[in-house]
Amino acid sequence: MNFPTNVKYTKDHEWIRQEGDIAYVGITDYAQDQLGDIVFVDVQTEGETLSAGDTFGTIEVVKTISDLFIPVSGEVLEQNEALADNPELVNQDPYGEGWIIKMKPADDADFESLLDAEAYKTLINA
Repeated sequence: MNFPTNVKYTKDHEWIRQEGDIAYVGITDYAQDQLGDIVFVDVQTEGETLSAGDTFGTIEVVKTISDLFIPVSGEVLEQNEALADNPELVNQDPYGEGWIIKMKPADDADFESLLDAEAYKTLINA
């Protein structure tokens, strides 16, 4: 299981990595492992401003569809177009090529409520 230290984590198994005033969001290695083979990623919120914890899309696996929750408040700028043809990128490289959305966070203070790698590791091993 991979727990990068350059991202923050949510209790709902999303991650966020800030790069300047833009942030990338995806699901964790643990989440993709628990879900299994991802067959479709649906993001209908591009261009919308959402509050932390709002649903920004869904992820579909063979047996179920799961909601995706935005880790911090802000505007959804774009979705990862590569996932349209290759949703399995989320399974193969969840913290890299498998990112799901780019967003512009509204307030850096939102990041303070997120988990670091050690706290997330403790959460899933509890």
